[in-house]
Amino acid sequence: MKNFLRVLRIAFRYRFTFAASVVCALGVAVLWGANIGAVYPFVEVAFQGESLQDWVDRKIEQSEQTSAEMTGRIEQLGRQLSECPPERQNSIRAKIGIARSRVEAEQKAAQTYRRVEPYIDNYLPTDPFTTLAWITGFLLLGTVVKDLFIMGQNVLVARLAQRTTFDLRKLFYRRTLRMDLAAFSDDGTADLMSRFTHDMENVACGVEVLFGKLIREPLKMAACLIGAAVICWRLLLLSLVIAPVAALLIHWLGKTLKRANRHAMEEMAGMYTTLEETFRSIKIVKAFTNEPQERNRFHHRSKHYYKKAMRIARYNTLSKPITEVMGITAICLALLAGAWLVLSNETHLMGVRMSPRPLSLGALLVFYGLLAGVADPVRKFADVFTQLQRATAASDRIFSRLDRRPNVSDPEHPVTLDRHRRELIFDGVDFAYNIGQTVLEDINLRIPFGRTIAVVGPNGCGKSTLANLIPRFYDPTAGVIRMDGISLRDMRIRDLRRQIGIVTQETLLFDDTILNNIRYGSPQASREQVIAAARQAHAHQFIENDLLDGYETPAGAMGNKLSGGQRQRIALARAILRDPAVIILDEATSQIDLESEQAIQQVLEEFICDRTAIIITHRLAALKLADQIVVMHSGAILDVGSHEDLLDRCKLYRRLHQIQFEDPDSLAA
Repeated sequence: MKNFLRVLRIAFRYRFTFAASVVCALGVAVLWGANIGAVYPFVEVAFQGESLQDWVDRKIEQSEQTSAEMTGRIEQLGRQLSECPPERQNSIRAKIGIARSRVEAEQKAAQTYRRVEPYIDNYLPTDPFTTLAWITGFLLLGTVVKDLFIMGQNVLVARLAQRTTFDLRKLFYRRTLRMDLAAFSDDGTADLMSRFTHDMENVACGVEVLFGKLIREPLKMAACLIGAAVICWRLLLLSLVIAPVAALLIHWLGKTLKRANRHAMEEMAGMYTTLEETFRSIKIVKAFTNEPQERNRFHHRSKHYYKKAMRIARYNTLSKPITEVMGITAICLALLAGAWLVLSNETHLMGVRMSPRPLSLGALLVFYGLLAGVADPVRKFADVFTQLQRATAASDRIFSRLDRRPNVSDPEHPVTLDRHRRELIFDGVDFAYNIGQTVLEDINLRIPFGRTIAVVGPNGCGKSTLANLIPRFYDPTAGVIRMDGISLRDMRIRDLRRQIGIVTQETLLFDDTILNNIRYGSPQASREQVIAAARQAHAHQFIENDLLDGYETPAGAMGNKLSGGQRQRIALARAILRDPAVIILDEATSQIDLESEQAIQQVLEEFICDRTAIIITHRLAALKLADQIVVMHSGAILDVGSHEDLLDRCKLYRRLHQIQFEDPDSLAA
């Protein structure tokens, strides 16, 4: 519940909307009780063939007559008290006390009737049928106004809920973008998507229910309970003796529902994972004809969610019976006790005073109507209760991610660095994704500014991990990386990454135009600058000639409307436009044909001048761009040198070179 309260703190920023919704809820509550209270004038006045003037005169006369009768009874009991034996005197004194309280109550009632009598005489009709028409008109008008209040509250509450989730979704997105890459690897895209969509929707519904029904329905209950208390508060208390039992049952049900909803949301996240994996790998699924296996996997995931959902449904079915049984029990208690009081014309029940004056049939009917008016909000509480438990569980899941802090973060007092000009140094750097599983070990490397370093080695040797430490996608577990003498940890992440351009093997484009994809890293760049970068990357020709709308052509989701080579050249143009001091090419030409690769290498040869370049590659043909080659093996630097030096002294490098450029049969021999 603590996390859902944090959601509500966001909602309370919109004070005017909240206040207006509460005003509407108060209007609904007052008119709800007033419409039920209209039973009284119908029964007591209209159906008796009287006008309100006749009714108030009759009530004054009855009160005065009853008061006189009770006064005479007091005198009679006083005489009996002086004559009776001592053992009966306490009983007579009790009767005298009851009679005196009755006289006092009747006198107060008469005074009340006399106060309202002038207003009834002056402003209300004197004809019985006209009186009935007025009561009916007020009842109809009250219903219309009440429905207008309900409409207004529903709109205001919907706005409050949507604004709250709008702000929460933005906050969650902003905090998620701040997390380091390790957090995305741990969570997985599907789990985050589940929290952004399914869980957020449950939070929105919870906020809407809380500020809607959970405010309006208790106010309706309060209006009815107040009305019932005015008629006979002691009889109301008698009907509510079972309320503590209901509260205990609902508390138990709430804890169980919250737990069940949390498990169901976890299963929903698992379904998202299955869908994401299947659709993203659909080419592999079809290539290996594994549709039956994927159907079976999705079937099991869906079955798990189905079982969790049915468990919630079973608990939900308990909520309505609990509230209805408790409500009808309360009404039955009031029905029996009230009927006895009216039929016997008594004010006491089993020696306990229930009302100062005997209840009339009309008052008792209104009392029952008001209790029935309480039952309707209580019945709606079942749905409210279920949705709140879902919202609470969803809030816990959202804030469990929102409260995390990234492992890679800005320093408290960052050091400002101008454009990189001197050197990039790895000093005793170790790195492990998981404790005890070292990926890089004792990396010592000095890269002077303006030099091009190629990093080669077998798969899994740590080449890409080494490159990922430069923009601080991860921080070393030991050692330090310095740029121009300043530790990367002492720099603002944004300032550091502005100096770096990256082109990766897995080229990622956005579902936007080609122009905006190239301009993604340099939003202020002009169209002419974008086209110049595209020309350098050998992308301009296919953009203008092969794409329907040229630079305004949408790239599609993940760039799926383009070939792999086209995507790679657009990503290269994006990096060129950024004009970085450090350029990282991680298998950047792996999906480009040989002719394009040769042309791009000529571009890169010009582009990497006066900037530091790190080239991660398996294709040794790109090594002619490098001033120095770093050979890695098992997370360590095996050797550093020129192409010729490494061919002479490094067996691993020589073997990699032979695999790519010499006859494989000769290697096997």
